[in-house]
Amino acid sequence: MKVVIVDDHPLVRKGLSAVLTLEHDIEIMGESEMVEDAMELIEETKPDLAIVDIKLGNRSGFEVVEQLKHSACRCIILTSSMRENDVRRAEAAGAEGYVLKEALPEELLLAIKLIFKGKKYYDPGLMEILFKRDNDNDLYKLTPKEREVLVALGEGLSNHGIADKLTITEFTVKKHVSQILGKLNLNDRTQAALFAHSKGLVNFTMDNEDAMHQNFQ
Repeated sequence: MKVVIVDDHPLVRKGLSAVLTLEHDIEIMGESEMVEDAMELIEETKPDLAIVDIKLGNRSGFEVVEQLKHSACRCIILTSSMRENDVRRAEAAGAEGYVLKEALPEELLLAIKLIFKGKKYYDPGLMEILFKRDNDNDLYKLTPKEREVLVALGEGLSNHGIADKLTITEFTVKKHVSQILGKLNLNDRTQAALFAHSKGLVNFTMDNEDAMHQNFQ
């Protein structure tokens, strides 16, 4: 497996090179600290994998990843950043892996091997961010009417109250609630109400919080 290292810190590059050269099936094709030089190196050496830091001087490693999105060279982001925006941008740019610099060498090697086999690897420390992303995607599974019912649940309304507010029958409300719980993988109305609040679909006041407790007890 041919690998290039793209990082603007010499110590990081040398440390990575020292770790990777211990693996008999990994060949370091070169190192770079700038976007332009990295692209020239990759074009010249045709590596299987590029390990790229997000910050490259006053430029971004995402530029490298985005340019390689449709090439044969796979990319791992190696960074100290756990910012949600960086994780999301890495995915959008086409990075197959996202590993924190605090990770053990064994974790990086595992990520490299998995990615070389066509899989993806995101640091376990990012699971909360990834889970939040999945829940956000699940929200789009709801129909417009189901979203209205979810908001009403967040307001603490009973089935009768929701029916009056949305001008539908209580039977229809129960059907929508059941579909909401199933689509969002939630256990009950209380979880649905808390979900609506966590996604900013409704702002809790003391009145509707008290109503929620009364209706869900």
